[in-house]
Amino acid sequence: MNFTEKSYYLEKFEHLAMADVVIRSKSYEECEFIGSSFIGCTFEKSKFLNCKFVECVLSAVVPLDCRFNGVRFINSKVIGVDWTKAEKIRDLEFYQSQINYSSFRLLALPKIRILKCESREVDFTETDLSHGDFKGTDFEKSRFFKTNLAHADFKGAKNYYIDARVNTLKQTKFSLPEALSLLSGLDIILD
Repeated sequence: MNFTEKSYYLEKFEHLAMADVVIRSKSYEECEFIGSSFIGCTFEKSKFLNCKFVECVLSAVVPLDCRFNGVRFINSKVIGVDWTKAEKIRDLEFYQSQINYSSFRLLALPKIRILKCESREVDFTETDLSHGDFKGTDFEKSRFFKTNLAHADFKGAKNYYIDARVNTLKQTKFSLPEALSLLSGLDIILD
């Protein structure tokens, strides 16, 4: 499918299969993408406002100068996305999705929701994730360095390594036994 219109409102796109395509200067407002795949595609100078991606695959997608506001990914694979290429991101949500090998480096994403996801080898270096909700997410080999995690909720999350000396932890919620990993960055001996 070619997106021939400049803007779309309340549209439902089902079972699209796009690879290595550039989608330029489009606006999607309150649209749903269902069972679709975008592999190696570039979204350039496009807007996604209150959109939903359900059971979609977005692999190695480049969100070049795009705006994402109130976008939700549900049961989707959003893998290898460099979110730092986007112009503006606000109220991004992932539910039961894979966001592996992605980068959120240096972004301000307060109140982001990454719930019951697979978030492996994701870069959160110097990212503002304050007030974020990360319950039940697997953070295996993800990088947290100078990350603002104040008031974030990691209950039920696992496989994270967060060094309390180099990240901002203020009233951040963790659950046992995973919270014991917070001690590994300290120069202490446990018996």
